[in-house]
Amino acid sequence: MPDGPAPAPVTQKLRIRYAKRGRLRFTSHRDISRAVERAVRRAGIPVAFSAGFTPHPKISYAGAAATGTASEAEYLEIGLTENRDPARIRAELDAALPGGLDVIDVVPARVGTALADRLEASEWLLRLDGVPVDAAESAVAAFLDAEVIEVERLTKKGRRRFDARGAVAALSVETTDAGSAAVLRMVVRHATPAVRPDDVLTALREVADLAPPSPPLVTRLAQGPLTEDGGIGDPFDGDRDPELSGAAALSAAGPDAVGA
Repeated sequence: MPDGPAPAPVTQKLRIRYAKRGRLRFTSHRDISRAVERAVRRAGIPVAFSAGFTPHPKISYAGAAATGTASEAEYLEIGLTENRDPARIRAELDAALPGGLDVIDVVPARVGTALADRLEASEWLLRLDGVPVDAAESAVAAFLDAEVIEVERLTKKGRRRFDARGAVAALSVETTDAGSAAVLRMVVRHATPAVRPDDVLTALREVADLAPPSPPLVTRLAQGPLTEDGGIGDPFDGDRDPELSGAAALSAAGPDAVGA
């Protein structure tokens, strides 16, 4: 063990929703995590650190979107050594981050809950330039009529085949003014292996020969619990009661109740 005093304990854990917009959608997750750490230091936020010879800030990420994908619903958790007002942290962190990484919401974490367990599905919007709306509607109808559509993708464990249809809870074509740019809206369950928007496009090509002439513009609109009507709920709903989260709950549970 390294010499010196132990790191200060976590006294407050915050959950943060942020957006990845514009050119920042091409930023890798590693670069985003570096930008967040720099912003935390710049804003003077009292982040807790892990113990050991190489201490790391107690910041963890849940369900990060792939590089090249815009998102309105990225999530992270941060452990603090001092209790702070979540609204103040939202403003200070947002001001310290580069434009395109925008903090949307900050809530104190409810003790004994895991944010990742609430992220059951994602809602996506895909703009398909060069694809007529009627062609997209026909392809979506063929997709929804199928019970199983297997696709293949190269993963870290090699090439894998899996069902892309079973993970899709909802799929529709949005009404737009641009007849040569179909827009798909889909709700996809978080499964193993993960079914991504490009896997759904591969499945549409399999069943209806739908092949966009250029890469789609993909935006994640939401992620959270899957509702009965096939929508996405707010994963922060269980954290917004001040009597069940924040400093009061942490004091009652003790310092060992929080980690990152």
